[in-house]
Amino acid sequence: MSASAYYELRECLLKVENVSLTLGGKLILRDVNVEVKNIVRPGMQQGQVVALLGPSGIGKTRLFRILAGLDEPDSGQVLVGDPPKYVVKGEVGVVAQNYPLFRHRTVASNLVVAGKQAGLDSSAAKEKADKILSEFNLEEHARKYPVQLSGGQRQRVAIAQQFMCSEHFLLMDEPFSGLDLNAIERVITMINEMAAADEMKTFIIVTHDITAALEVADTVWILGRDRDENDKIIPGARIQKNYNLIDLGLAWRHGVTEDPAFIDLMKEIRAIYPKL
Repeated sequence: MSASAYYELRECLLKVENVSLTLGGKLILRDVNVEVKNIVRPGMQQGQVVALLGPSGIGKTRLFRILAGLDEPDSGQVLVGDPPKYVVKGEVGVVAQNYPLFRHRTVASNLVVAGKQAGLDSSAAKEKADKILSEFNLEEHARKYPVQLSGGQRQRVAIAQQFMCSEHFLLMDEPFSGLDLNAIERVITMINEMAAADEMKTFIIVTHDITAALEVADTVWILGRDRDENDKIIPGARIQKNYNLIDLGLAWRHGVTEDPAFIDLMKEIRAIYPKL
C-alpha cells in the first residue's frame, strides 16, 4: 500500500447483524453480517463508498431495502451512526434508477420539499438546500426545472435531494444502468467527489457492473449463497466476499482500470459468479 493511501478505520457507521429474510416461504437472505467503518485519511476528507455485487435474483434489492429501513428483516438488525441506532425509513437517502424529481418544481424547490418532508421548517429547509446546492456545484441550476437538465445533472440533483433527508447515508440502485462508458466515468467521478466532500458521507451502491464497482468503491461486498459438501446450493444469500480495495492498492486512483491487479480481481469476481 502506498503512503498516499495511508488510512485508519475508526468508529462503526453502519452495522448489519444476523439479518435473515424469508418471502413466500423462500429463504432470501441468511445471517447477513457486515459493517462500514469511518475511513480517515490524514490531511484530507474521505467518505466511504461500498459496492454491493451479486448475480441477478440473489437478493441485492431485498438487502438494499432493509439497509434503507424500507423493509424489516425476519431476524437481525441494521444499526447506523455513532452512537448506533436502529435504521428508520426516511433517515437513509435512496436514489432509484430513474432519478424521480417533481417535474413542476425547480431544482431548489425539489430540495426544499425534501427538507420539509424530513421535518425541517421552511427556513431551515431553504438554508440546508442552499448549502447542498453549493456543495454539489448546482447553484447555476437552482432555478431550472428537471426537464432542462441533462441525465447526469438530474442524477446529481436526485442525490442532493436525498441528502436533504439523510445527513450521511445514501443508497444508490444501479446508477450505471443503461449508460455508455463516458457517462459511467462521469458518474464515478461525481460519486467520488461527493464522497470526498464530507468525512462521514457513506455511499452504498448496488450494481451489476463489476468494472464500475471496482473503479468507484473502496470496499466491495459479494452477495451469494453457500454450497454444501455435495456442491448443492444452500438457500439464503449472505456476504461471501468482502474486498478491501484500499489494502489491495486499488482505491482512490485515476487510471486504476489499467492496473494488472485490477484486471485480475475483476476476473476473479467474474469467476465467482457462476458458483453463487
